[in-house]
Amino acid sequence: MASPVMTTCHVACCANRTPHVLSWSRRGLIAFGTCNSVALYDPQEVKVVELLNKHRGRVNTVQWTHREDCGPETQLVSGGSDSNVIVWEEQHGQFAASAVCSGHSGPVCAVDAVPLSSSDSLLVSASSDSTVKLWMYSMGKAECLQTLSFGSGFVMDVSLALLPGSRVPILACGGDDSKVHLFVQISGQFQKVLTLQGHEDWVRGVVWAAKDGELLLASCAQDCLIRVWRLVVKCDTHAEEPAEGIIRMKEDMFEVKGKMYAVSLETVLAGHENWVYGIHWQPSFCKGGTVEQPLSLLSASMDKTMILWGPEEATGVWVEQVRVGEVGGNTLGFFGCQMGPDGSKILAHAFHGALHLWQRDPSQQREWSPAVVLSGHFNAVQDLSWDPEGEFLLSVGSDQTTRVFTPWRRKDCSQVTWHEISRPQIHGYDMQCLAMVGRFQFVSGADEKVLRVFKAPRNFVENFANIMGTSLEKLLASHDTVGLPEGASTPALGLSNKAVFQGDLTIQSTQEEGKDFNSVSDQYKESYFHPLSLTEPPPEDHLLQNTLWPEVQKLYGHGFEMFCLASDAARTVVASACKASKAEHAAILLWSTSTWKQLQALPCHSLTVTQMAFSPDSRLLLAVSRDRTWSLWRREDCGPDASEPRFSLYAHTSKDSSVHTRIIWSCDWSLDNKYFVTSSRDKKVIMWGHRGSGDPVGMNDSAVLPCSSVLDVGDSATAVAVCPFLLSDQSYLIAVGLESGQIVLYKWKPVDDLSSGSDWSRCAESDVSQSHTLVVKRLRWRPRVCQQDESEGLNKNHQSTSVQLASAGADHTVKIFNINTLTL
Repeated sequence: MASPVMTTCHVACCANRTPHVLSWSRRGLIAFGTCNSVALYDPQEVKVVELLNKHRGRVNTVQWTHREDCGPETQLVSGGSDSNVIVWEEQHGQFAASAVCSGHSGPVCAVDAVPLSSSDSLLVSASSDSTVKLWMYSMGKAECLQTLSFGSGFVMDVSLALLPGSRVPILACGGDDSKVHLFVQISGQFQKVLTLQGHEDWVRGVVWAAKDGELLLASCAQDCLIRVWRLVVKCDTHAEEPAEGIIRMKEDMFEVKGKMYAVSLETVLAGHENWVYGIHWQPSFCKGGTVEQPLSLLSASMDKTMILWGPEEATGVWVEQVRVGEVGGNTLGFFGCQMGPDGSKILAHAFHGALHLWQRDPSQQREWSPAVVLSGHFNAVQDLSWDPEGEFLLSVGSDQTTRVFTPWRRKDCSQVTWHEISRPQIHGYDMQCLAMVGRFQFVSGADEKVLRVFKAPRNFVENFANIMGTSLEKLLASHDTVGLPEGASTPALGLSNKAVFQGDLTIQSTQEEGKDFNSVSDQYKESYFHPLSLTEPPPEDHLLQNTLWPEVQKLYGHGFEMFCLASDAARTVVASACKASKAEHAAILLWSTSTWKQLQALPCHSLTVTQMAFSPDSRLLLAVSRDRTWSLWRREDCGPDASEPRFSLYAHTSKDSSVHTRIIWSCDWSLDNKYFVTSSRDKKVIMWGHRGSGDPVGMNDSAVLPCSSVLDVGDSATAVAVCPFLLSDQSYLIAVGLESGQIVLYKWKPVDDLSSGSDWSRCAESDVSQSHTLVVKRLRWRPRVCQQDESEGLNKNHQSTSVQLASAGADHTVKIFNINTLTL
């Protein structure tokens, strides 16, 4: 079988901000909803192994169908804001959607499933349309059995189990009436048998566990409490009245098929200081042919902690055994929790989508430590950029963060995985664009009129060298790293990241010894930064406060929110543009990278400039705009003594000559400076240059014209990038990102006769699981194959056989693809 052209190397994403969005299977895979997809994440390999795309709205809830024999699950149920419930089945090692249950009229917020036989499952789904629906799923088909209406109330969580000693399903529903309702299937229909009262606020979670012929039901609520109820079979229906004076727990009884069942309150667990959103029993396991259910309950709360509860061996009283989480910090609390199959790992997902994983120390059972876990943006990713050496990737998003991703090389593992190792900027505005200036400096723009310049601290360079496996001396010897501060922190009442130098850290430690506060400023410390020495990617709480980069400059000059940025390869100029509805605001501003002063304004366009790109030799600046035209600016030769470069308009298209009839979204240059490409909402992609001459653009007196036939890509082309390596047949490889989320690769070779349309050939496209589920915002090829990766990526003639393409999507993900150029 031929090797595929495109393979996914890495997906950076995080869990959606809903309570029941994550589920851990006995086969070790963690399934969670990320935007409109379900991600299957392997915590051993620390990477997403598959993305399941079919939902048309946000995925709110995910649940594995756990098998009765505790074997590995082959079925997964998800519910989304598109009002659908989807059943996914494993076929030939891949998961595929086997049934879509549609019928709800509002977003689905909770699902559960219980297997009734080897082929049939009973599913339940709760929706914000105030109903709970029960479905029978069998052999790839699902039908709705019954709809339970809750009037004007909402059900927050549902859980299914089978009554002990029978195969009768029992359903627990918890909702905004602070009660837990129990329904049992009697002659085919679910009927309410009991209402359990006690909680004083919305019930957020309910979950069953079967133990020794009894059922335990745990419920958690916004009253900060957890209640555990015990359901038992009553053998003797007419038990004698208890003797006077003996205190007995109140029991609620109901009858099914001639058997009496009693439900009593087992315990109330108080320990959380805020709403409890999630609870999860330790998964049962098979031992010697019998299923064992450990009595261990995990809870997660908005107070940023998770607690592991269990009964004491001597007394049977339920107590808090372990508490993990962070005290303080800038995170919000936890939305849900799951326990690993063997109970040695626990995972929470937080309000900002981040996953928090702790693992138990094998030698000390009470010691838990944070472990490496996947992370990503929790809103649309707007822009990304490789560093000039191609060793790390920076991305910015509407979640108001800038993140750095880099490969992690472990000593004992050949597998290289990508991780977020720093979060240089945590902002108060949605981020929009960024440009790297050298290796350890970048400029970023957000929904504000100011540009901000950030420089990496020394602490980042040291940790980056450790995790990448490169030599620190080599990095520190480069002129990018002169005079770097240790780290950065945001002052208590400030908005900008301030640099923290070595001297500040020593002052801080001496102050801590003499603990008397002489002034207010000692009480409100300037620096919350603690230098980290990392050998592995840091957990979320470190990313939030110890990996910031100091802000070194603010650039003022634009009249509206920033929209796009570009920097030249020579590291002398940064170009910026903002949103504009008039020509006066649509001017591009140029900034000197040495002084950070504004060099000049370049007026030409009448509406927002949507993207800019400097040519690889830094001579030309290309800009494309909402006004459907492009402009080219040429650097003037000012002689050797001129300190600051100047640009003048060299060529541009007008409304008549522009070929594009809608907004031009994106542009890029070929590596040899001979051509540039534009892509537009009118579905057209066009290569431009000096037709027929083969000269670099701007080195010839003839006009800049289309050099290719007009390529129709079939959908709005929102991103385009030209591969920095020529293919073996000297053709150019061009990646086009579409509004639908798909990425398509084309080969282009200049030909004399443009009318034939033979110059373009479509050579690969992303499949359903590789594509984004929303607009592709940016595509960037990795500048060069890294030294350490070259052993895999070179053939006999030392030509690169594998190149990497990074893509940013509005579906919250950053993806890195390996493109096998030999198969092209």
